[in-house]
Amino acid sequence: MTLRRFSILALALAATGTAAWAQTPARPAGAPAPDDGLNLRYADGIIAIAEDKVITVADVREEIGPLLPQLQRDALNEKDYNDKLQSLEDNVTQNIIDKILIIHEFRKDEKHGHIPDGYIDDAMARELTDRFDGDRSKLLAYLRTTGKTLKDYRNDVEENMIYYYMLQQHEKSGTVVSPVRIEQFYKENKDQFYQEDQVYLRMIQLTHANGDTDAQLWAKADGILSRFRSGEKFEDLAKQLSEDSRRSKGGDLGWRKRSELKPEFADPAFALKKGECTLPILSSEGCFLLFVQDRKYAGIQSLNDVRDQIEGILSTQIKSADQNRWLERLRRDGYVKHF
Repeated sequence: MTLRRFSILALALAATGTAAWAQTPARPAGAPAPDDGLNLRYADGIIAIAEDKVITVADVREEIGPLLPQLQRDALNEKDYNDKLQSLEDNVTQNIIDKILIIHEFRKDEKHGHIPDGYIDDAMARELTDRFDGDRSKLLAYLRTTGKTLKDYRNDVEENMIYYYMLQQHEKSGTVVSPVRIEQFYKENKDQFYQEDQVYLRMIQLTHANGDTDAQLWAKADGILSRFRSGEKFEDLAKQLSEDSRRSKGGDLGWRKRSELKPEFADPAFALKKGECTLPILSSEGCFLLFVQDRKYAGIQSLNDVRDQIEGILSTQIKSADQNRWLERLRRDGYVKHF
């Protein structure tokens, strides 16, 4: 079978004589999104046929349209844009074909190849609530803009249900990854598990809001530090005394890398061990106490620390490979013709 590849961009260029990439100059914030270059009338342009369904330029345009503004922003030049657009068109076309083949596979089962009407009704009710704020007039307005009938819309909802159901059915659940495979992956990819030096911080901030001088703030912070050294929990002191938005969370800053902190905070914080607190730190924003709740030192993480992470990576790879084999079979056995 002869395949004749084409680009939606090429059709746009033939019709307008203007490069779509060049049509969108930098725009100020808040300005309307750039013209996607695909708003021409291509409804009769056929890209492919999969089983008994015709895939048109309009079908692909509907999928890629929302993605074009970001594609234009990311493009380095016209050639880069054209290459990325062609790749996007190919991927979207293949995804549409795969969806048709998957739905066809479901409907081949004469006994079970349908969705009960009640399930579709429930799904449409959820769509009405989630997508159209429960307003039927908004749904009807959407259908008018897309040229679809309620019957078409119901069919779309049903096909989406079938599509996601079939994907779930062909994703291996409870995949068991052997310890040997996990260890082998760790040995071959140790560099992937390097971690920077990190500290888990809590912070107390005192501000000048009450007119306190630097000396007065430092004295307050020193008093809090004395209470901490006497055995009070830093988290509790933060909830009582901190004057910032994290007060309710006990001054929780979470895990931080050195590069994520200002030098005046990073140097004293990373000089501490787990469970230690800095001396008061004065800055233009007030006075601060930093508490190191936990530490991670730079280096390759141990196998035990990353075992669950590796198991997740390998499990995802197994599921992906299984799904790819299934899709390849559907593509091989189904009817697909490209134009």
